Amino acid sequence: MLDDAAIAAIADELARAEAERATVPLLTQRYPGMTVDDAYAVQNTWRQRGIAAGRRPVGRKIGLTSKAMQAATGITEPDYGAIFADMVYDNGSVIEHSRFSNVRIEVELAFVLAGALKGPDITVLDVLRATEFVVPALEILSSRIELTGRTIVDTISDNAAMGGMVYGGNPVAVGKTDLRWVSALLFRNETIEESGVAAAVLNHPATGVAWLANKLAQHGDALQAGEIVLAGSFTRPVWIEPGDTVLADYRELGTVSCRFV
Repeated sequence: MLDDAAIAAIADELARAEAERATVPLLTQRYPGMTVDDAYAVQNTWRQRGIAAGRRPVGRKIGLTSKAMQAATGITEPDYGAIFADMVYDNGSVIEHSRFSNVRIEVELAFVLAGALKGPDITVLDVLRATEFVVPALEILSSRIELTGRTIVDTISDNAAMGGMVYGGNPVAVGKTDLRWVSALLFRNETIEESGVAAAVLNHPATGVAWLANKLAQHGDALQAGEIVLAGSFTRPVWIEPGDTVLADYRELGTVSCRFV
């Protein structure tokens, strides 16, 4: 376990990397005894500093919930990160590529909560009862820690590589469609790069939200009414360059798109 001074120092380093659009060496190579709990302590320090600076928290992201993402990263358990209001973009937004580092896009569903979810022992049924609607979303990954050799400890410390999100398409109430069978085609510059089905996220995307509520309870936290939860990608990440246009087609749930400049 790391002491408070080391946790604060890592949070400082990652904040500088975010501000400078830089990438830092692996934490796990420099802090070989660092644990998952240490990593969440670093992330929470970064989040609390953001709140103190006036950033408004609006939700959470869940990562590494599908076999596709676990295979792409070599990490075999989920994680979570924080979402601030300034990370959320409207459908069709033009986004500065230089805001982020190691930019990739993932295809997800976002759950918008009407009720709070406080673990432990939250189930999928609890999540469905608490959800106001589900909406298509793209997650923008931004990694401030080098990618090669990264472990879940590195990723969690880096706010689970959360850079931003774009939401769009047609919001759908729970029960109006089978969320397991929501599918999407991901286009980059009018070419299909990835496709997937939401059941790839732990057999049902709401399972990830239940996992998150129960994990947050271990850290003395909970999901609140009105929060957005990105439930995890059901495709592999696609690398993005300046000038790229991205569009995900969710069929009856519509499309969500953005352009990077």
